[in-house]
Amino acid sequence: MRLATISLIAAFAIATAMFGFVQKSSAEGYNQGPKVCGECHRGESEVWQGTKHFKSFKTVHKTKMAKKIAKATGQKSMKRNETCVQCHYTVTQKKAGGKSKPSAGPSCESCHGASSDWFPIHNDYGGPSVKADQETPEHKANRIASAAAAGMRWPSDRYGVAENCMECHGLANPNVAGDKLAIMLDMGHPTVADWELVRYSQGSVRHRFYPPDMTVNAELSVAQAAEMYVIGQAAKLVSAVGAAGRSDSAKYKEFQEARATAAREALGNVGAAASLLANPTADEARALVAAIKGQDLSGEVGGMLPAKDSYK
Repeated sequence: MRLATISLIAAFAIATAMFGFVQKSSAEGYNQGPKVCGECHRGESEVWQGTKHFKSFKTVHKTKMAKKIAKATGQKSMKRNETCVQCHYTVTQKKAGGKSKPSAGPSCESCHGASSDWFPIHNDYGGPSVKADQETPEHKANRIASAAAAGMRWPSDRYGVAENCMECHGLANPNVAGDKLAIMLDMGHPTVADWELVRYSQGSVRHRFYPPDMTVNAELSVAQAAEMYVIGQAAKLVSAVGAAGRSDSAKYKEFQEARATAAREALGNVGAAASLLANPTADEARALVAAIKGQDLSGEVGGMLPAKDSYK
């Protein structure tokens, strides 16, 4: 069974960790790991295995800087550090209440939520013998809503996906204390102030397999890319504004304010973004996403869209 709408990979799911920490998510549950998802989502899994998200599991903890930052935030081993695991690892369990351990880099559940609760719902098309192409529209609508209520972050929740990316890539993870985020920045933790959703989601991590040909990893049209660009900038603005107030560190505030300024500039020509710019909250961002759905914003976004040869 394959779900055609899984479209981004990259960081938070809940699991009771073996070292006494918890990796947070929006719903109770635990990560089952990327192998479970890959049993059906083979194309997506193959893409993931070619990404830095996949490869980082064996390399990211080995550098001197990684060890230095991990030690400064509480535990020299990244895989045992409650700060590091939030973004750098998928923490899995075999069963509820069981032993947990980091078993992969950022993977399926890092973006789409811990699957233990929503997995059975996600795979039920109307009964044991009902296949995906036999599912009724009514059942599908209920399945999508029920899986979301159980913690699944669907690709159709475009703001939720973008928001999730920004939390880690913006050094703004809400599950990490502000003072530790500031320590990470002070000690040289890599940051990309102009991290942009289209450039980083439509390159090596792109996995858009849709009917009728599920073998094609579809590219975004210009209009779709422009819409995603605006959604990403909205998430970046909300993330940066919220993060700036979480630490007394002048350097950390400066970094987040630079992110917010860049996002405001990017959204300046988008008429529908006026309310968000005046009041940068998640609710306003979601209202913007709803307002621009299906619109061609390529004229308003203009030359700000990243060129394909710059995709990561």
